[in-house]
Amino acid sequence: MSVIYTSAEDAEQAFYEAIGRGDLDALMSVWADDEEIVCIHPTGQRLRGPLAIRESWRSIFAGNSRLTVHLKRSVCWKGLLIAVHSVVETLYLGDEPTPHGPMLSTNVFQRGANGWRLLSHHASAAADTGSAEAGSAPQAPPLRTLH
Repeated sequence: MSVIYTSAEDAEQAFYEAIGRGDLDALMSVWADDEEIVCIHPTGQRLRGPLAIRESWRSIFAGNSRLTVHLKRSVCWKGLLIAVHSVVETLYLGDEPTPHGPMLSTNVFQRGANGWRLLSHHASAAADTGSAEAGSAPQAPPLRTLH
């Protein structure tokens, strides 16, 4: 029987904990039961569907002794049936003290009969540390009205 996540935050925590344990079954149990789920890794590879996503994570876990992700929630939007989290991930490989990242990730969750589930995880490398932590975007020039 699968776990019912009562919040998007619970599902997100389970996702990152499964990554930390290298637990493929636990990781996949967080995903929605939908053929259109999407995972985009920092390499830019877009994976669609549970089989492609499972195989990709299996390969990642096989090539790494231990992954630890430190997460900072930057922005969260939540409705009755959908939640979107824009987060900053810092990745540690094995016992290496030097972090990899930061990476900017967007996690999209959907609430259904089986609780909250992950629909999409999109991770990409941040331009630099400052851009990952910035509180606001650079100010755009003022709009001009053409007459």
